[in-house]
Parts: sequence; structure tokens; C-alpha cells
Amino acid sequence: MSEGRVERRLAAILAADVAGYSRLMEANEEGTLAALRAIRRELGDPKIAEHRGRIVKTTGDGLLAEFASVVDAVRYAVEVQRAMAERNADIPPAKCIEFRIGIHQGDIIVEDGDIFGDGVNLAARLESLAEPGGICISGRVHADVAGKLDVGFDDLGEQQVKNISRPVRVFRAQFRASKAAAETLPALALADKPSIAVLPFQNMTGDAEQEYFVDGMVEEITTAISKLPWLFVIARNSSFTYKGKPVDVKQVARELGVRYVLEGSVRKAGNRVRITGQLIDTTTGAHIWGDRFDGALDDIFELQDQVASSVAGVIEPKLRQSEIERASRKPTANLTAYDLYLRAVAQSYRYTDEGFAEAVGLSRQALPIDPSYAPAGALVAWCYMLQRARAGERCRPPTSPRLPA
Repeated sequence: MSEGRVERRLAAILAADVAGYSRLMEANEEGTLAALRAIRRELGDPKIAEHRGRIVKTTGDGLLAEFASVVDAVRYAVEVQRAMAERNADIPPAKCIEFRIGIHQGDIIVEDGDIFGDGVNLAARLESLAEPGGICISGRVHADVAGKLDVGFDDLGEQQVKNISRPVRVFRAQFRASKAAAETLPALALADKPSIAVLPFQNMTGDAEQEYFVDGMVEEITTAISKLPWLFVIARNSSFTYKGKPVDVKQVARELGVRYVLEGSVRKAGNRVRITGQLIDTTTGAHIWGDRFDGALDDIFELQDQVASSVAGVIEPKLRQSEIERASRKPTANLTAYDLYLRAVAQSYRYTDEGFAEAVGLSRQALPIDPSYAPAGALVAWCYMLQRARAGERCRPPTSPRLPA
């Protein structure tokens, strides 16, 4: 008895969701749902049909669609994101509806109108990598659309994504600025040392007169963080050019040349305020830290000082840890240095004086070949620390028995 044949086909899969959906629903459930229905009616459905796509299914905050052509899928995504940017131009940032979109091309299984398979899962993972208002595509899609659309792409390299065993090559679409604007506003290079921009916090108090308090909070935090000597902090005037605008942290990174962004919001209930903050790595979009601070408005200046010092004190170790992890992940392009490092690691695992000495010698041979190869330098320090610990154990005098009184 043979099983029924599974229906398969090659397709471009598009996954989209609403960024900050829970926040939008908490603020205004009926208004958010009405706005989403209007967007789908006026923009989503007509564009899908125009580009010969099919909506597979929708959820409260998401959409899954398939296209026969990857060019049609990417063109649809770009047109939708551009149209959404125009819709949001005059809307307060806290009320903006923005989509994240991911696109992959692969073999899918079709059953009862739904689609399944690794290609669907990968499209969803690409969507999660996109920034609000952005589009991420796989390397396979990029190979088919490169040069066929008036859209540029940033190569984000290979990314490890959830539940996908192999690394995925990811590209980010560039479609907001015109070519002329891109030429006149080149991306700034990252500073030599860790760099951060403290963006204007969102005033969610519902009281425009509290704007001075929100801006003062940001100024105090900027001042506190700028006292960290190893950190380059962007001046307030540069950061405040983004006030009142939808923020794309990766665009901020390109325009200000920063590696980290601190953003947040201020809410008010009676005489109490809640200040939230989150620290973002602009190179990956990952959230490094997030927290909230509650206080009373009895003494505004004291509250600002407390929050500013607390934020500066908390994010400093987070930034240090992130920089250490960044350095340790940095690979070497020199195979000789890499081979020496692997041999050094093997020697260090012997946990003997001879092994540690050999590991240090091999690592020191690797460093002149690639002076920025952090793992080799770290291994030297690690071996020295273990050698000293072993030497201390050997030099410790035996415990003398206590004589009776």
C-alpha cells in the first residue's frame, strides 16, 4: 500500500509581522485593529494581487505569503515598506505601525492551502532579523534579484538563527534613501573605541508639558555616561536630530558611526513616573540590556540624578562584557595563526607546567602574524593565570598540627 504523494513546489516565501504589536495593542486595541484592517484593505491585499502573490494565512500581527517569483516578492515588500513610511510620516512614533519582512526561496510542502517546510521557517527567522520598517532576504533570494531591482543590499554575512542548524547568509535591503542622498550622506565609520548614542526618549505621559522632563532625563544620562573614559559618546545635539521620528537603530549607526544605541520612554500615572531604557547593539540589532525605573515627581532633579547614575552604573559592565565577547568572536583570516592557536589550545588542555609553557610559546608565535587575534592573546593570559595558581599551591606550607595548650 503506497502513501499519497506529497505536493511540493518551489516558491518565494514572505513572512511579515508588526513590530511592537503588544505595545500598540496595550495602548489602543480597537484603534490598532482598525488601522491594520485598513492597511490590509488599502495596501496589502491589492499589492499582493498586483505582484501575483497569494496570502497563505494571517495572524493578529503577522502574515505569510508565497510568490512564484522572488523578484515579485521583493518588489512587493519594498513597495509596502515605502508606502508604510509615507503613512507614518505625520504619526507620532508611539502610534506608528511598522512591519518587519523576511523573504526566502525554497522548496515547500503544500497541504490544504497551507505551506510547510524549512523554507517557511527560514523566512520567519529572516523576518525576526529585520529592523522595524526593514526587509531581510536570504543569500538565495539575493542571487536571483541582484541587479533586477532599484534596491541596494547590505551583506550581513552568515547568521546563526534559531532552530536552523546551518548558518544563513543574510542581506538587508536598502530602499529608503535615493541614490543621490546616499552619495551626499555617506555612512560614518565606527569610532576606534566603543561608541554610543543616547537617543531622545519617547514622552508617553500624555502631557506635552512634560517634554522638558523627558529631554532633561536624556541629557542627564548622556552626561553620566560620557564620564566613562573608555566610551565615545555622541553629543546631545547630534542625537536629538532623531527626536519625534521613527528610529531605525541601524540607520542611526550608519549616520552617527556608533556601535551602541540607548533608547527609552517615560510614562506617568498621577505623581509617579516610570522610565524604561534598553541598550541595543547596532551591528546585530540585539538587545544587550533593558530595565525600568520608578519614582515620584516630588523632586524632579533628584529623580533625574538617580536614574542617570543608575543607568550609567548598570550599562557599563554590560558594554564591557559585549566588547569582550565581540573581541573573542573575531576570527583570523590567517590560517597559520589559526593553526598555531589550535595547537596552543591542545597543549593548554594538558594542565601541566610544560603544557602551559608550550601553549604560551605557540600563542606568541601566532600574535605577530595577526596582532588583533584576540583568542590567542586571551590564551596567553589564561595560561599565565593557571601557572601562578599552580605555583601558589606548591609554595603553600603544610598546615601544622595545633599543639595542646
